[in-house]
Amino acid sequence: MEYEPVIGLEVHAQLLTRSKIFCGCSTTFGEEPNTQTCPVCTGQPGSLPVINRKAVEFAIKLGLATSCRIAPYSLFARKNYFYPDLPKGYQISMYEFPLAVGGFIDIMVDGKKKRIQIIRIHMEDDAGKLKHGETPETASFSYVDFNRTGVPLVEIVSGPDIRSPEEAGDYLRKLRSILQYLEICTGDMEKGTFRCDANVSVRPKGRKEFGTRTELKNMNSFRHVEKALEFEIKRQMAALEDGEEVVQETRLWDVDQGVTISMRGKEEAHDYRYFPDPDLVPLRIDENWVGEVRKKLPELPDEKKERFIRQYEIPEYDAEILTSARAMAYYFEECVSFFPEPKIVSNWMMGDLLRELKRDEKEIDHCPVTPKHLAEMLSMIKKGTISGKIAKDVFEEMYRTGAYPEDIVKDKGWVQILDEGEIERAIQKAIDANPKQVEDYRKGKEKLFGFFVGEVMKQTHGKANPKLVNELLKKKLKA
Repeated sequence: MEYEPVIGLEVHAQLLTRSKIFCGCSTTFGEEPNTQTCPVCTGQPGSLPVINRKAVEFAIKLGLATSCRIAPYSLFARKNYFYPDLPKGYQISMYEFPLAVGGFIDIMVDGKKKRIQIIRIHMEDDAGKLKHGETPETASFSYVDFNRTGVPLVEIVSGPDIRSPEEAGDYLRKLRSILQYLEICTGDMEKGTFRCDANVSVRPKGRKEFGTRTELKNMNSFRHVEKALEFEIKRQMAALEDGEEVVQETRLWDVDQGVTISMRGKEEAHDYRYFPDPDLVPLRIDENWVGEVRKKLPELPDEKKERFIRQYEIPEYDAEILTSARAMAYYFEECVSFFPEPKIVSNWMMGDLLRELKRDEKEIDHCPVTPKHLAEMLSMIKKGTISGKIAKDVFEEMYRTGAYPEDIVKDKGWVQILDEGEIERAIQKAIDANPKQVEDYRKGKEKLFGFFVGEVMKQTHGKANPKLVNELLKKKLKA
């Protein structure tokens, strides 16, 4: 039987406010454990929470950017469960009345636009962080760091519209890109500022009813999300083929083994006993405020992509890649401002630049080659100072050392040879060394012309001007 997966994602994104959601403690990452706490975020008796207006504004921004309806009335609720990193014994979240509902995100699937529904976006406070380890005496320990407790979160719940691990990865990348364009979340999965849980089930193709779903946790990269979903889909299909039932449960992704492992079953699932938080008044969002936030929205990825296609006359595929991250789009436009040939800039960015960044697992905002340096190198190619082949070496040296392209070319002696006499001498050497190929070329094997170009480039260590080589070589071979 042919099956299809049904996937829905729940994403938690930390908001980039300077203070926590219900108190004035700092949200700075990486400080000494338990130095950014107060009676409110640690749940001391008698303390009272007060909502952070900036956090609400950021949540409204995300709602508008994903075409959600901003609810005029939303309500904070207590989500009760007990865990060592939750000092209050409950999390403040939203349940029946979320902040934003009914939005969507569009992704590209096989060259066509696919719409993924967003059911709801709600606000909540983050829990603390547990650290596990062992002492030199092999005694195990668990520490609790409450610095993260109370950091503002938005939870974005998608509809069950995703049909493959690749679509899930594309949706997450697009959502992260929107958050980064809005400058309300760093989107760093390794630091936990962008976290994803996945609900996945399989069903026979063509059936409308959903299968039994499992929830996947502990995935801290897009690749891990895709791998975990891939494994879980195969596991569920194999179980159904063997006549077994899929159990509704929460499963963890084991990175080392590449498998999902059962964490808890349905019978152990928590009853959170939601009820309105008596310490927080209902949140009423004025339409004028929503209008003000809407006016401040930046150019978002889809809008920027359309502008890049129109303004810079680059292919849709190029524009899709170049606008996938805010920093990437900025780099491109900055480079084009210095070297106004967009397609050439795009080719170098999508080829050499992204290849180096991917190899080093770096984001473009940490790239050692600045937009100005790349533009200067491209100008040197255009002027004929260096050849395209030499430019590859110049770029690698720029990426490795961060040096100016002009200095590299000067120090390495890579200036392009434009002297016709020198090029003609190199051509003569290539012809003298390959009499058989010369004879074959003159008998009609014109494909050998590329062979001779290569031989001349070897003679000149790639520094000869390609245009001059072609012109002079043709004359010489016809003589």
